[in-house]
Amino acid sequence: MRQFLAGAVLVAAAATQPFSAQAAGATPEAVVAHYREIAHADYEDALNGAKALDKAVNAFLAAPSEAGLKAARAAWIAARPAYMQTEHYRFGNPVVDDWEGKVNAWPLDEGLIDYVDTASYGTERDENPLYTANVIANKTITINGKPVDASHLTPDFLANSLHKAGGIDANVATGYHAIEFLLWGQDLNGTGPGAGNRPYTDYDLKNCTHGNCDRRAEYLRSASSLLVSDLADMVKNFEPDGDAAKVLTENPKTGLTALLTGMGSLSYGELAGERMKLGLLLHDPEEEQDCFSDNTFNSHYYDMVGIMTGYTGEYTRLDGKKMTGPSIRDLLQAKDPAVAKELQGKLDTTMAAMEALKKRGETVEAYDQMIAEGNKEGNATVQKAIDGLIDQTKSIQRTVTALGLDEIKVGTSKSLDDPNSVFK
Repeated sequence: MRQFLAGAVLVAAAATQPFSAQAAGATPEAVVAHYREIAHADYEDALNGAKALDKAVNAFLAAPSEAGLKAARAAWIAARPAYMQTEHYRFGNPVVDDWEGKVNAWPLDEGLIDYVDTASYGTERDENPLYTANVIANKTITINGKPVDASHLTPDFLANSLHKAGGIDANVATGYHAIEFLLWGQDLNGTGPGAGNRPYTDYDLKNCTHGNCDRRAEYLRSASSLLVSDLADMVKNFEPDGDAAKVLTENPKTGLTALLTGMGSLSYGELAGERMKLGLLLHDPEEEQDCFSDNTFNSHYYDMVGIMTGYTGEYTRLDGKKMTGPSIRDLLQAKDPAVAKELQGKLDTTMAAMEALKKRGETVEAYDQMIAEGNKEGNATVQKAIDGLIDQTKSIQRTVTALGLDEIKVGTSKSLDDPNSVFK
């Protein structure tokens, strides 16, 4: 998560299919009820991915090996697509947005958690006294001027004492990216090839590297189990009587507004701006979301898959089951076919750009290389996806008007609205 103002490819063939026969008969009540079902299923898939990750982590920690570490990393990557597809439920739904920082907060000052390469990372940052606190190596740390007992790195300690310690957003102690750092370590390759390369012996009690292997294992085990419990909470929140579900279903017009706000804010301020344009402007590998694993191209792609689901009401579960039902697309087709055609076309254009970005990430170079200074082709691939996201946001806002909903406010980003300011 960035604070700012106000597997298999499962998408989208649906995007180019003709509108369903139910378009003329779709009601707001039926549409939001269907989206509640999709959200519940998607978070359930994310939970199952986290459980598989937790199983792989515990197997690795029980008998540390190179193969075990690779299996845990593979499980982390496999867990990301389902979660990223949920993100369009965020910004218009305060229940989800308030919770999201537990599981997907970024960027993080990883020196809070473990050892770092000080030559590249530095030793201090004025804004964060805990920049190199290294809780794994220190059983007592100072938070807000007071000593805090860190002798037990339990889920409760990570969640309630360490995460966002001192009220500083960069003190990320839980969620996917804390786990990512513990599995990969820092990516010290800059904009060159290669991801993080943490040795498995960082967890090997018999042949320990970098010290504190027992505490590092305790931290990873706690963070992994906490991810499972946090996702389980959101699955419950999207059950029919859950708090997040009620935001969608108690007032259908409010629910539709929340969905479109989420789609628009994710498209513009969050994804196009904070996650993509900022890094492209600065040519900075630290400004990529999955920066330790070099999995960023996948995460961006699946965010767009989720936005497409927000429009079409079509979702393919991890087990291959396809969910379809009344959608925003159906409502819009009935109300204003011209805007429906416009938005569908723009979503398809962005989806094609994201598919190109994903293909480049799989076959040519990692995302941090794409945004490197002087990489014209890589920069252009990223920029084309950004352009599509910006353009589709305009049509999402037109959709709000066409459906007779209250005007939405999408999140903004200085990297889009005042790009010169990011260099100051």
